[in-house]
Amino acid sequence: MDEHRIGLKPLRRRCWAGPGRRPLIPVEHRYAWLYVYGFVHPASGRTFWLLMPTVSIPAFSAALHTFATFAQADSAAEIRLLVDRAGWHTSPKVDLPQGLRLWFLPPYSPELQPAEHLWSLTDQPLANRHFDSLDQLEAVQGERCNWLQDHPELVRSTTCFHWWPSYA
Repeated sequence: MDEHRIGLKPLRRRCWAGPGRRPLIPVEHRYAWLYVYGFVHPASGRTFWLLMPTVSIPAFSAALHTFATFAQADSAAEIRLLVDRAGWHTSPKVDLPQGLRLWFLPPYSPELQPAEHLWSLTDQPLANRHFDSLDQLEAVQGERCNWLQDHPELVRSTTCFHWWPSYA
């Protein structure tokens, strides 16, 4: 489980252009943000996505409750979530739903987080594009998240590391 910030500030990426031509990419720096909360099961590639306006302890708690309901977590079926040590993850004020358990990564080790590798996939339709509003950005990102849910093999190839435990 991880969060990723996207916004109206454009994502610039390399792209193809004809010989001797330079690609033109519209850029208008604006600072309005949306946060993608991504839950992934690396061994199967199954994902669950939330688009939220902020990252905070209440937002994280709400995301956990929504995910627990979706995943049908309870005392009989415990789900372990691997999370980084962001302040809103480690706070004692986090309202952890029954059936979810947080496992914390070592400090400064984002490369160990399978969900960290989702963001290159979610950013693809946003790169080199201009969005007039957060609603327009949210619509494109929502379509991409739905597409990724329908393509678990792509997600699995990106997030299931060779050293990942087979019982995961």
